[in-house]
Amino acid sequence: MSAIRPPAVPLVTVDPYFSVWSQADHLTDDFTRHWTGQRHAMTGLIRIDGMVERFAGLVEPNAERYYTEPQAMEQKSVTVSPLSTVYTFQSAGIELTVRFTSPLLLNDLDVLSRPASYVAFEVRSTDGEEHDVQIYFDVTGEWCVDQSKQAVISKKEETDGLISLQIAHETQEPVNRSGDDHRIDWGYFYLNAEKSDQVSGYIAPAHIRKNFVRNEKLAESPAQTEAQVVADVQPVMALVYNIGSVGSVTEKRLAVLAYDDVIAIEYFGEKLQAYWKRNGQSTQEMIAAAFSEYESLLERCAAFDKQIIAEGEQSGGSRYADLLALSYRQAIAAHKLVLDTEGEILFLSKECYSNGCMATVDVSYPSVPMFLLYAPELVEGMIRPILKYAESDAWTFEFAPHDIGQYPIGNGQVYSENQREGQMPVEECGNMLCMAASVALAGGNRDYLFSHIDILGEWADYLTEFGLDPENQLCTDDFAGHLARNANLSVKAVMGVASYSILKKLQGDEETAGRYMAKAKEMAVQWEQLAADGDHTKLAFGSEGTWSLKYNLIWDVLFGTELFSKEMINKEISWYKKMSNDYGTPLDNRANYTKNDWLVWSAALSDNQDDFEELVSPIWDMLNETEDRVQFSDWTDTVTARQIGFQHRTVVGGIFMKVLKDKGVMKAFEAVSSVNGGK
Repeated sequence: MSAIRPPAVPLVTVDPYFSVWSQADHLTDDFTRHWTGQRHAMTGLIRIDGMVERFAGLVEPNAERYYTEPQAMEQKSVTVSPLSTVYTFQSAGIELTVRFTSPLLLNDLDVLSRPASYVAFEVRSTDGEEHDVQIYFDVTGEWCVDQSKQAVISKKEETDGLISLQIAHETQEPVNRSGDDHRIDWGYFYLNAEKSDQVSGYIAPAHIRKNFVRNEKLAESPAQTEAQVVADVQPVMALVYNIGSVGSVTEKRLAVLAYDDVIAIEYFGEKLQAYWKRNGQSTQEMIAAAFSEYESLLERCAAFDKQIIAEGEQSGGSRYADLLALSYRQAIAAHKLVLDTEGEILFLSKECYSNGCMATVDVSYPSVPMFLLYAPELVEGMIRPILKYAESDAWTFEFAPHDIGQYPIGNGQVYSENQREGQMPVEECGNMLCMAASVALAGGNRDYLFSHIDILGEWADYLTEFGLDPENQLCTDDFAGHLARNANLSVKAVMGVASYSILKKLQGDEETAGRYMAKAKEMAVQWEQLAADGDHTKLAFGSEGTWSLKYNLIWDVLFGTELFSKEMINKEISWYKKMSNDYGTPLDNRANYTKNDWLVWSAALSDNQDDFEELVSPIWDMLNETEDRVQFSDWTDTVTARQIGFQHRTVVGGIFMKVLKDKGVMKAFEAVSSVNGGK
């Protein structure tokens, strides 16, 4: 089977601001870009025996001017694993490997939070001859401004064995505004290398690339204390590695890209720093640690890559494993990890290319399978800001909030301007309860959850009263508009009530747990009667001849609650296979589009791996063939493979649902299953 062609290739993936991708088949086809599509350029050149070729980006930054670009090095392969992207190039007897690694290890939050990403270069001779080699690599001032009309200042330092180049927006106003299609313009961007007589660092206009191509002397630039407009000057930070004679023994060089955002988030009026700063570590100490730990981190990343791919192949075959590889870094990089003023973890998502909302409940909900598997404390970090907000005087509704603001400013919900008709009451209550129960079962801090059991109980009561046959309202699939009597939303209400029962059982309250599980069972029986439509279930109660993916049923399978009949679930799987198009099964009968996270959840309902692979394989085809070169989009057309909307969203963490199911993490429910008659 051929390797997947990613629609966008992850290169530097740390958080919603520090996330840069290649949106082309070859690293030389285009400049690299921020996930929003804005140019955040890097350029790589290699001189082999006096001849210069490109391996990354372009030389001329102004497309309106004609320039004969150096020949592109032949790209032999690109491989995307969960934590690394590896390109291999060949030319003139030399093989060049460029390895991009963001060590987002979910079992090491210090490293996960560290805003340092690696670019490693490896060169060797392939023809038995010695070759003279130099490598040029740069990144631009575009990385630290929102708009290229903004100006930057820069400086170069050589301390503690490192060359550290730094560039920053001239005006430092941390967390000065929020937005969706929005880039950071505060903090400090660094390009770093280990000091030696073979490496030189430069801060200069992008014209320095042409100087390298022409083999002209590269002038050392003084510190740029006078502000320079990015669009006018095109300033770059550049490293030149004068490797010299290269034979069959691989020569290795390393660059570290780092971004100190100074202040990361505003959280209910408090300015919070990134998690990595919690013990007072300086930026230079952080960068030095990134270099000193590189070899050990690379080994750990390789081991984790191997684990994830093996689990994916076992659960759903090689194509499914490819989906996990393309999901992993994206799911994390749409978050920021910080501590609140009490020293507790906050894992704050940005609802990328939707509306930029922060800590959105119905974005956290689809993302949690990956985090439940590898770092349940991060799911607590998603729940915590919502509970804090919901228990404050600022939240006046009897159901759960949608968000706490617009990233990076979380001072209260912004969605629908807090108008009641724009809320998602059943949706968010069900989401919060399912997340709370799942993290309790996955090894999270139960005492923390129990300390908020009162408000969780209020939400469970809301669902028992209003959840079975929902009024006209939005659900997480809000792009489809309001819908009354939404059958899939009703399933979420049932599982929300069951989730509260699980929490009460874990708390030791058998009587309350039994009552709520009995209510959930009663709702599920009524649901099957209301939803039945022959060989499938309806989109909405009372609407014959309609259908939808019932992805919320997966919690009944995960928890082992067995509230819904296996016969009905098996009929659903058969129906989803019957309704599948070339690029997936639609979300429902109203349109050809699907949500790829929900499609994986729906496919995971089956106990037959062939069914799962049949339903999920079209997502691989979509990614491989779509004309839209964006990060893994969760909202795509099942007929054309085109993106409808959404990119760089954390919801792709939901692609891990089949692994979560197969590992039986939620089957800790067996300890509480007596509340459902011993099932």
